[in-house]
Amino acid sequence: MPLRLVLASASPARRKLLQAAGIEPDVLVSGVDESQVVSDRAEELCLELARRKAEAVLDRLREGDERTLVIGCDSVLGFDGEILGKPADAADATDRWRRMRGRSGVLHTGHCLIDVAAGRRSEAVASTVVHFAAVSDEEIAAYVGTGEPLAVAGAFTIDGIGGPFLDRIDGAPSTVVGLSLPLLRRLLADLDLSIVDLWTKDEANSQIGHPLG
Repeated sequence: MPLRLVLASASPARRKLLQAAGIEPDVLVSGVDESQVVSDRAEELCLELARRKAEAVLDRLREGDERTLVIGCDSVLGFDGEILGKPADAADATDRWRRMRGRSGVLHTGHCLIDVAAGRRSEAVASTVVHFAAVSDEEIAAYVGTGEPLAVAGAFTIDGIGGPFLDRIDGAPSTVVGLSLPLLRRLLADLDLSIVDLWTKDEANSQIGHPLG
């Protein structure tokens, strides 16, 4: 039976990440109000949000011949005793970067994978340490001016304009993008599935023989 993955997220970065890994997801935006979920523990917060996003799309799925999986994800940054999601505005993003530069934080991404027909699920959090570069005030102003930091948890990206402002990470890069591919593989295994079952023929074949330079 064909295996279908529904991504309960509007994030283009998560979709592109899956596509690059040979997986073409269907996208259904959950519409979950993240401000309604509160916790003083970053791991609990991101996992609860991931769970709610996955559950929110279940009733909107149409029955068909395909075996359907739903994946919900959410990311938060643990920094200096705080839990940081998306900045409120440009001033907030600027203040964060002035505090984060030259220091490190932990990006936590919660995952909730549901096998719709079987009624089974597997959940976990992936965490990656992010070391921020000692950027200048001018670089911060220019970066915030692009608008990118306002749309992402922690006010930074690894796969976008903000990539040069990260010195290094300790963990899986995909976790920082917003969906840990190594963890996804393990969650699928918990449901007696393999990640290769999600490869779409066209996407997988497109990766073969792709030039590196």
